[in-house]
Amino acid sequence: MYRLFFKRLIDILLGLVALPFVIIVIILFAPIIYFTDKGPIFYNARRAGKDYKPFKMFKLRSMYVNSPDLKNADGSTFNSDNDSRVTPVGRIIRKMSLDEFPQFLNILLGDMSFVGPRPKLYIEGRLDQDVSEDFRKSFTVKPGVTGYAQAYYRNSITQDEKIHWDAYYADNLSFWMDVKIIWQTVFSVLARKNINTVESQKK
Repeated sequence: MYRLFFKRLIDILLGLVALPFVIIVIILFAPIIYFTDKGPIFYNARRAGKDYKPFKMFKLRSMYVNSPDLKNADGSTFNSDNDSRVTPVGRIIRKMSLDEFPQFLNILLGDMSFVGPRPKLYIEGRLDQDVSEDFRKSFTVKPGVTGYAQAYYRNSITQDEKIHWDAYYADNLSFWMDVKIIWQTVFSVLARKNINTVESQKK
């Protein structure tokens, strides 16, 4: 019942509660983001949603316009305190995770949930390829603003490990698991734990 009904109801309520704060963050940072390099306010990424359906994910832009897309060896996103692609205001909103706030709009639109696997890059025909069972399983639920791997590990584990924990979440989704993930996310953000990509480590 939680998976089929109450999770969506909670998402809508949280989205409505967060909406005024999202608007305030956008109003405060939009002019700074724009005048840094006269570029767009939002970074609208094409991501894969539930059942691998594509959607446009909203984020506040934290990098300079036309920055190269750097990846780690395992295909995960490169992160570093010394990343020259990130604007001065981008460093601030990243540290406070404010760049993720516009994703509450995706929650209200029904593309995302508050808790779920972090949205992955959409690649046409990807599921038709030889992908792992964990990869397929991770798309049986909506992606989230935060998730199990994001809350407990952030960028300290490899892409394959993240997919493993995404599948674990999909298999064990429950109200109490979502509560634990939200609590751990708050702790990780405040403690600024595992923000940047480092060698994979076990907890």
